[in-house]
Amino acid sequence: MSTDTEPARRTSLPGLPALDLRAVRRHDLPASIVVFLVALPLSIGVAVASGAPIAAGLLAAVVGGLVAGALGGSGLQVSGPTASLTVVVIQSIQQFGWATTCFITIGAGALQILFGLSRIARAALAIAPVVVHAMLAGIGVVIALQQLHVLLGGRSLSSSWQSIVQLPHQLGSVHPGDAFVGCAVIAILLGWRYLPPALRRIPAPLAAVVTATGLSMAVPTSVERITLSGSLFQDMALPALPRGGWGTVALTMITIALIASIETLLSAVAVDRLRPGTRTDFDRELLGHGVANVVSGLIGGLPIAAVIVRSVTNVKAGARTRASSMLSGLWVLIFAVALVDVVHRIPVAALAGLLIVIGLGLVKLAHIKLAHRTGDLVVYTATVLVVVFVNLLAGMLTGLALAFAMLLWRVVRVHITAAQAGDRWVVTVDGTCTFLALPRLTSVLNRVPAGAEVTLELAVDFVDHAASDALADWAARHENTGGSVEFVEVGTARIADLASAGPPARGHARRMLDEALGPWRRAAHTDPVVAGVRAYHRGHAHIVRPHLGLLRESQAPDALFLTCSDSRIVPNVITSSGPGDLFTVRNIGNLVPADGNDSSVEAAIVYALDKLTVRSVVVCGHSGCGAMGALHHGRPDGSGLDDWLAHGRPSLDRYRSGHPVAVAAAAAGFGPVDQLGMVNVAVQLEILGRHPLVRQAVQDRGLVLSGLFFDIHTARVLEITATGVAEIGDAAGRLDAAQIDVLTA
Repeated sequence: MSTDTEPARRTSLPGLPALDLRAVRRHDLPASIVVFLVALPLSIGVAVASGAPIAAGLLAAVVGGLVAGALGGSGLQVSGPTASLTVVVIQSIQQFGWATTCFITIGAGALQILFGLSRIARAALAIAPVVVHAMLAGIGVVIALQQLHVLLGGRSLSSSWQSIVQLPHQLGSVHPGDAFVGCAVIAILLGWRYLPPALRRIPAPLAAVVTATGLSMAVPTSVERITLSGSLFQDMALPALPRGGWGTVALTMITIALIASIETLLSAVAVDRLRPGTRTDFDRELLGHGVANVVSGLIGGLPIAAVIVRSVTNVKAGARTRASSMLSGLWVLIFAVALVDVVHRIPVAALAGLLIVIGLGLVKLAHIKLAHRTGDLVVYTATVLVVVFVNLLAGMLTGLALAFAMLLWRVVRVHITAAQAGDRWVVTVDGTCTFLALPRLTSVLNRVPAGAEVTLELAVDFVDHAASDALADWAARHENTGGSVEFVEVGTARIADLASAGPPARGHARRMLDEALGPWRRAAHTDPVVAGVRAYHRGHAHIVRPHLGLLRESQAPDALFLTCSDSRIVPNVITSSGPGDLFTVRNIGNLVPADGNDSSVEAAIVYALDKLTVRSVVVCGHSGCGAMGALHHGRPDGSGLDDWLAHGRPSLDRYRSGHPVAVAAAAAGFGPVDQLGMVNVAVQLEILGRHPLVRQAVQDRGLVLSGLFFDIHTARVLEITATGVAEIGDAAGRLDAAQIDVLTA
C-alpha cells in the first residue's frame, strides 16, 4: 500500500518524460476511467455517423489514446475519432469506399508528420477564427440533418439538401421505437446539467446511451441496433490504393490533415488555459497525431484528432500526465475485445440522438454574436452555407477567401467627413489614406466653402505620396482663396515622414505617447522645448482646446498636489488626470515647513482650501530623491539649499527612530534613501494635519489627505499610510478626522 511518505516510483518510455507511478494511481487512473466512459459512446456514434464499420471508431479511440497520447506534445489531451471529420469521411467513403478511405487517412497522417517536422504548427492557428467557427458550425448542421433521419427510423442521406427535402416524407413514416429512444437521449443530455451534483459525476453521454438501451428493451416495438460482424480484430480492414481520381484523393487527404490539425491545436490551446503551467509542444503534437493517423489507417481505423470534450473531461477529472489518455485507450481496447456483445445492444437511434446534440453544440451562439460584433457575419454565414450545401473543403476555401477580402477592404478603407463646427470647418480623415481614397477625398474636400477656416484632422495609420500631394495641393488652393488650413495629425503616420523616413515601421503605434511625454528625447532638435510646442500644436492642441475652453473663466481642481521639483515626476501622467484636475505645488523634497514661515507653500494651502475648496490634499515623494539623499548623508554645502533642507529634519529624526513606514519600506526591499523619502511623505501629512485650515476642512467637509510615493525604476505609484506602504487599492492610505485627532494630540 502506498503512503504519502512512500518514495515516488518513476518509469518512462524512451524519449518521454518519466511518470510518477504514485501520481498515476491516484490521479490518472481514475481520470482515465471517466474519459473511457465518455469516449466509448462517442467513438461508436462517430463511426455510425460516418458510415464506417463500428470497429473503425473503436480502433481509432484505441490508437488515439495509446499512440497520440504517448507521442504527442500535450500531456493532457485525449484523441480519437471526432465529429468534425464526419462529413469529409462520409464523402470519402461514398466516393472511394472504406478501404481507400483508410489509405487517405494514412496520407493525411503523413502530411501531419510533415507539418510537425516543418515546424509550422503555430501558423495553422493564424487561420481566421471566424472561418474555423463557421466550419465547425456547418459540420454540426450537416451531422444534425443526417442523424435526424436516423433518429426517426430512416437512413442518413447523401446531401444536406436531400436531408431537408426528404424530411417531410420521413416525418410521415416515423418508426415510433427509434424516435422514442432517440428523443430520450436528447432529453437526458439537455437536462443533465439540472440534476444533482452527485448524479452529474456520471458522464452524460454514457448515462444517456445506457438509459436509452434499457428503454429500448422495454418498448413494445422493434428498435434497430448496432451490428458488429465479429470481434474487434475480425473487423479490422486493410487499406487499398485508389483506382483513379488521384487529384480528389489528394484534396481529401489535405482536407482531413488540415481539419484534424486545426482542431487538435485549438484543443491544445483550450487545455493549456484550463491547466495553468502546462504548455503544449504544438509541433510535437502534430507529429504524434500524424503517426497515430498513419497507424489508424493501416489497421482500418477512422481519422484521429484531439477531441475537446474528452480533453476537458480529462482535465476536470484530475489527470496529471499523459498516462490518463493512454489508459483510456487501453480500456477501450479491453472493452472492444472482451465485451463486444454489449455493443450489439446499443440502439442506433440512441447514437443518432447523441450526435444531434453534439452537432448542434458546434453551432455556438457566442460565435455568431462575436462575428456580428466584429463585422464578420457575412464570412460566417457564407462559410456555413457552403459547408452545408456543397462540401467542407469548398466551405473552408470560401471562408478563407472572404476573410482575406474583408481584411483587404479594412486595410484600404478610409473614413472621410467634413462638417462645420462653429466658425470653422473640421475635415477628418480616419484609416488608411492611399491613392484609392482620392475620389472620396477630393469629393469631401470640395464641400468646404472657399475662404473658410479649416482644421484638417488626420487620424491615419498610413498615408502615401499620392494622398499627401492631394492634401497639400488642396490646402494651397484653399489658402489662395483667403481661407486657412490647420493640419492636425493624431495618427501613427505623418506626412512629414514621407520626405525623410518613408512609411511608418512597426512600433510607431506608441509614437503619440512618446511625443506627448517627451519630444525633447529626439536628439535632432536643437531646441527641444520649441520642438515640443510645435508637436503639441500639430498633434494635440485641438484635442485639449474644447476642454480648456470650458475652463477659460475659472478652475475647479479636485486636489492640491504637493510634490518634488524633480523633472522625472509628471503628476498628470501618474494620476491619469488632465487640465484643471490638479492644483500643483512643487518644491525640493516635497516639504511643508512646520513653522509656516514659507510664504509660497502657505499661500498655496490657503488658496487651495479657501478659494478652490479642493476635496483632497496629496503629498507625493519619489525614489532617488536628491533632497532625501542630502538629508540622509548630512553633508552641508553652505548654500541656501541647507536652509531649505532644515525643514526636513523632523523626517530624518523620525526615520532614525524607526518609523513604521521605514520598517515596511525596508521589508519591501527599498534602500535607506527611499525609506527616508517614504517617511518624509508620512511626516508631511502629519504636518498638514496640524494646519488649522486643513484640520477645519477635514472636520467640516471631509477633506482627504493622501500620501503617494513614485518608484521611478518600476514606474509604480505606492500609497503611504500612517503605518506602512501599500500598492494602490490594497489599503486606504488616507487620514480622516479621527486620525488627525490622534496625530495632533
